[in-house]
Amino acid sequence: MIRKDLLSLEHFRDRLAHIDSLPQMLLLGVLSGLFAGLIIMAFRLLIEIPLGLYLPGHDPENFEALPASLHFLLPVAGSLVLILLFWRLAAAHRKVGVVHVLERLGYHQGQLPAPNLLVQFASATVALLSGHSVGREGPAIHLGAGGASLIGQWLRLPNNSMRLLIGCGTAAGISAAFNTPLAGVVFAMEVVLLEYTVLGFAPIMVAAVTADLVIRASIGSTLLFSVPQFSIGDLSEIPLVMLLGVMIGLLAGGFNRIMLYTASFSAIALHWRLLLAGILTGSVALLYPQVMGVGYDTVSETLLGQQPLLWLAGLLLAKWLLTPVILGLGIPGGLIGPTVFIGALAGALIGSLAQLFNDQMLSQVGLYAMIGMGAMMGAVLNAPLAALIALLELTGNPHIILPAMLAIVISNLTVRHLFKLPSIFQSLLRAQGLDQTQSPLAQALSRAAVGSLMQRNFLQAATRESKARAVFLSEQSSDWILISDPALRALLPRSELMLWLQQVETDADIDLLELPAHRRDPVQISFRATLQEAADCMQQRQTDILCVNSNRGDIIGVLTRAQIEAYYLHHQTL
Repeated sequence: MIRKDLLSLEHFRDRLAHIDSLPQMLLLGVLSGLFAGLIIMAFRLLIEIPLGLYLPGHDPENFEALPASLHFLLPVAGSLVLILLFWRLAAAHRKVGVVHVLERLGYHQGQLPAPNLLVQFASATVALLSGHSVGREGPAIHLGAGGASLIGQWLRLPNNSMRLLIGCGTAAGISAAFNTPLAGVVFAMEVVLLEYTVLGFAPIMVAAVTADLVIRASIGSTLLFSVPQFSIGDLSEIPLVMLLGVMIGLLAGGFNRIMLYTASFSAIALHWRLLLAGILTGSVALLYPQVMGVGYDTVSETLLGQQPLLWLAGLLLAKWLLTPVILGLGIPGGLIGPTVFIGALAGALIGSLAQLFNDQMLSQVGLYAMIGMGAMMGAVLNAPLAALIALLELTGNPHIILPAMLAIVISNLTVRHLFKLPSIFQSLLRAQGLDQTQSPLAQALSRAAVGSLMQRNFLQAATRESKARAVFLSEQSSDWILISDPALRALLPRSELMLWLQQVETDADIDLLELPAHRRDPVQISFRATLQEAADCMQQRQTDILCVNSNRGDIIGVLTRAQIEAYYLHHQTL
C-alpha cells in the first residue's frame, strides 16, 4: 500500500530538493506549460482579435493600409496610454521583459513578482496594438516564466526547482508565441539558464510541448512563414553566404550598441522617453509604414518575391535604427521579431545585389532572406543553436541547415570578437551593474537544495542537563547537539561532550554552554535555499555549519561545509 505521506505536499517539496527529482519536475513542467499556454493564448487573442477588427482587410498585420495620419497618431496614442499606465507605478514594478527575468533569476532565486507580470501583459498589449516596432516574443518569455514562478512561489518550492521552473516557463512562452517548441527548449537553456543539463531537458521539453498543445487546441497552428523549399544551388555560393554572415554580424553589433546607448539615458523621466518613442515611430511610419507592428507579413513577402533594392535598403535602415532606439527608451516589447525582420531584409538585399552582378546565380533571393533571419537572431541573442532551430521550425525547410549554420556562426563571431559583446540581454544586465553568469561550481551547487543534503538525525538538549541525560546524548550516533532554552543558543559537537565526560568526574548537572568545547553559533537557513546559497551564507557568517529551517520555522536538520564539498565532487557532472 502507498503510504499517505508519500502523496503529501511536504514529501513533494522534499523530493524537489534533490537533484534527481525527475518525476516531480515533469509534473511541474506540465503545470507550468499549461499555465503559460493559457496566459499566452489570452495575450495573443487580446492582440490579434482587435487588430483583425480595426485594420483594413481584417488582417492583424496590415498597418500599411491605414491612412497616413494614423501611421503617425497610432504610435503616439499608444505611448500616451503607456505613460498613463506607468504614471503611478513604483519603479520596481515597471521592470518587465527578458532582462527582468534574468535579474530575478540571478539575484532573487527566480521569484518573479505578480505585479510586474500584470504590467508586462497590459503594457505589451498596448505597444503591439498601437503599432510600435516591437515583437511579442519577449513579453511572452516574461509571461511564461512569471507564470511558472508563481506556481513555485504558491507551492513554496525549494529554490533549486525554481530555477528549472523559470526554464520551463521560458520554453513554454517561446513555444506558445512562435509555435516553435524545440526552439523554446534550446532558447531556455542557451539564453536564460546558460547551461545544458541532462536532467534539465526533460521537464523543459514537457513544458514546451504542453504550451504548444494549448495553442494548437485554441488558436491553431500553421507555419509562420509558408515559403518554397529553397536550397543552395551551388557550393560556389558559399563565399557569398560567408559575406552575408559578416554583414549580418555588423548589423547585429550595431543594433546592440544603439540599444545600449539609448538605454543609458535612463535618467530622463520615463514619460518623456515613451513620448519620444511614439513620435519617432510615427514619423518613420509616415515613410515606411511596414515598420509598424511585428511585421511578419512583410517578412513573408520578402521571402517570396523580388523587392526593389532601394525599398529594401530604406526599410532595412529604418527598422534597424528605429527598433533599438524605442526599446532602449523603454517601450515594453520584444526584440526577437524585429531581429528576424531585419535579418530577412538584409539577406534579401545582399542576395539581390549578388544577382545584379551574377545573373547566373542559381539560388533564389528568398534563400538569403531566410539565412539572414537566423543569422541576425543568433547574433543579437548570442544563441546560435536556438536561432538555427527556430529557423527550421518557422520555415519547415531542412535544406538550409548548411548555409544557415555557416552564416550564424560567422555573425556570432563578428559580434563577439569585433564588438566585444555578449547577448543583448547580458549586455543590458551588465550596463545595470549586474551579471547573471555563474561559475561551474555555483551552477552545480544551484541544482540542489539544502533539504537534499542536511543531516536529520541531530540531537536536542536544554542548556542544563543531568549527567545521565548528558551521557545518553554522548552515546548517540548523531554528530551534533542543538542547545536551546527554548530559543536555539548553540551547536555542540557530540564527540566533544563525550570527550569531556571521559575526562571529568562529576554527578552535578552539566551546563552545556559552559563546558570547554568548540561550539558554533546557530546560523539558520531555509530548507528551500540552494547549496550555493548555503555556501555563500557560510562564507559571510564565517561558519562551517548551518541549522536548516522548515516553512514553519522549525529546525529540521543541520548542514556542514564538508557535506557541500563532498556533494560537488560527486555530482558536478549531472
